[in-house]
Amino acid sequence: MRPDALRSALGEQPGPVIVCAQVGHINTGAVDPVGDICDAAHEAGAWVHVDGAFGLWAAASPRLRPLLAGVERADSWATDAHKWLNVPYDSGLAICAHPDAHRAAMGIHASYLIHGTGDERDALDYNPEFSRRARGFPVYASIRALGRTGVRDLVERSCALAHRFAGQLADHDGVEVLNDVVLNQVLVRFHAADGDHDRHTQSVVRQVQAEGTCWTSGTTWQGRAAMRISVSNWSTDENDVDRSVEAILRSASIDAANPAARR
Repeated sequence: MRPDALRSALGEQPGPVIVCAQVGHINTGAVDPVGDICDAAHEAGAWVHVDGAFGLWAAASPRLRPLLAGVERADSWATDAHKWLNVPYDSGLAICAHPDAHRAAMGIHASYLIHGTGDERDALDYNPEFSRRARGFPVYASIRALGRTGVRDLVERSCALAHRFAGQLADHDGVEVLNDVVLNQVLVRFHAADGDHDRHTQSVVRQVQAEGTCWTSGTTWQGRAAMRISVSNWSTDENDVDRSVEAILRSASIDAANPAARR
């Protein structure tokens, strides 16, 4: 996001405005300049929400933390625990800097519900449903087991392995790494001799998934087909990356040589 363009856009918007900044784009891992965004948005009376699905975890790393400068000045944040902590999929976290707004959005009131009084904390006012209860336990247990150092090492190792993926793949003709590797995401595109790079890339993704050494997903970025590599599994190591690169390149070669594999 460009803060100067945001300022111009905010000046044209009547009424309440929510600005959604990204910390770790789902395809590229890119991080918006959150501090500058908060400055522009708050000057205009807008609310800043940070979509930090996996990028907020970069704050655990002293080396990566500068990417998130100013993120603490946002009004609300959301992140996933299933990506880097490897806990169950429904372990999403929503955090709000304004207790009254949080309770107004989440609170459920009805004549048959008995609510806390005074300063008593009532869980119904902070969760999106009645049945949350112990779902937060896997997140707590993972953080408690890993500790500050363990979370930092997990994040930094995943990012280093993403750079390893990108470096090895970019060394080969016909393979294009589309993004600057900021965190743990790598976008790859495969060039075809006939010029149909979208078809070729999509076919390579299917073959990699069928081959089974690793699993990558297909995506569309800036109108172009790409392979999306996301490194977040706690057990992934350098040997896994090297074996995966070999499998990806092998699949790309098979597709180029075998027209039947493209269907």
